[in-house]
Amino acid sequence: MSTYLKAALPMIPGASRLPFVAGGGGAMPDTKLHETVRPDREHLAAYARVCGFRLRDELPPTYPPVLAFGLHMALMTDGRFPFPAVGLVHIENEITQHRPLRLEEELQIEVEASEIEPHPKGERFALVTRVAVGGEAAWESRSTLLRRGRGTGESAHETFEAPEAIAEWKLPGDLGRRYGAVSGDRNPIHLHPLTARAFGFDRPIAHGMWTKARCLAALRLPDAFTVTVAFKKPVFLPGTVVFGAHEDRFAVQSREGAVHLEGRIR
Repeated sequence: MSTYLKAALPMIPGASRLPFVAGGGGAMPDTKLHETVRPDREHLAAYARVCGFRLRDELPPTYPPVLAFGLHMALMTDGRFPFPAVGLVHIENEITQHRPLRLEEELQIEVEASEIEPHPKGERFALVTRVAVGGEAAWESRSTLLRRGRGTGESAHETFEAPEAIAEWKLPGDLGRRYGAVSGDRNPIHLHPLTARAFGFDRPIAHGMWTKARCLAALRLPDAFTVTVAFKKPVFLPGTVVFGAHEDRFAVQSREGAVHLEGRIR
């Protein structure tokens, strides 16, 4: 059974009660998945073209999640996973790079999910991904996902002053399909107006991790850093956005000033 078919099964009424279908509720399972991979130069080149990175022997900091995508989906379509994968909203992403990863290296990838926590709009958890080389930690990330529902109703908003725009990006209508082809993430909300409308969007929206990747491609990054972004509003395709960066802050906004992404580097 394909991964996306398994991801769609919880949408069938009553299917989540079956033991092999995710979405039955309960606690997050204590599961860790592992895989060892060696990056492929041609695939890396295709990813770099879509996201705006220069092709180098060092991997872009947003490339490991692409390598780990199969593990993410395997985790979220396991029958013990409490939420259906379809409908989860990616709200934050944090990447810590301890040192650059290189094309010729063999990467040991580990994926697990954090415990479930309350959120003002429902419940949240994080997909935690770690990459080691020769047993030494080199890279890690936390992708925070929201399951909408009855939440706490309490919202603490940290003040973020968006930096002045320094670039304008015109995003084509097929961007979601192009990024989906290199990332493996072919969520229908990103692919086509018809499939996006089935999930409540008038037009397809850009992948959040494409938006983060495009931002980091425009920045000069040190070898070791932590970069955190919050995804605020969807970026509709086709469309035009503006990018701003100053010191440790960066942002993606609409021409009218609506904030799509807020980011910080430390």
